[in-house]
Amino acid sequence: MRSVRLGQELEARLEEASQITGEPVSEIIREAVRRRCDEVLGGRLDRRLADVIGVVSAGGNSRKTGRTFSELLQRKDAAKRKGKRSRRGRAR
Repeated sequence: MRSVRLGQELEARLEEASQITGEPVSEIIREAVRRRCDEVLGGRLDRRLADVIGVVSAGGNSRKTGRTFSELLQRKDAAKRKGKRSRRGRAR
């Protein structure tokens, strides 16, 4: 159970909303918290992809693929550094 302190203005708005809708103040608060949590947590990638996570089998090649990708990045980085060094020595 939580306790929440509201400012006077928000408290007045909450009471007015309760009177207009006929809903209890606690239900309005619960719904607002529920919507905000859905907004924050619903954006998480693991939750957005929950229905497809684990559907496809990698076939055991993921380690090899990761290693190969890492080696490719290292080669590209080395080539960039080599290109920068060779350009430094040129006259402009």
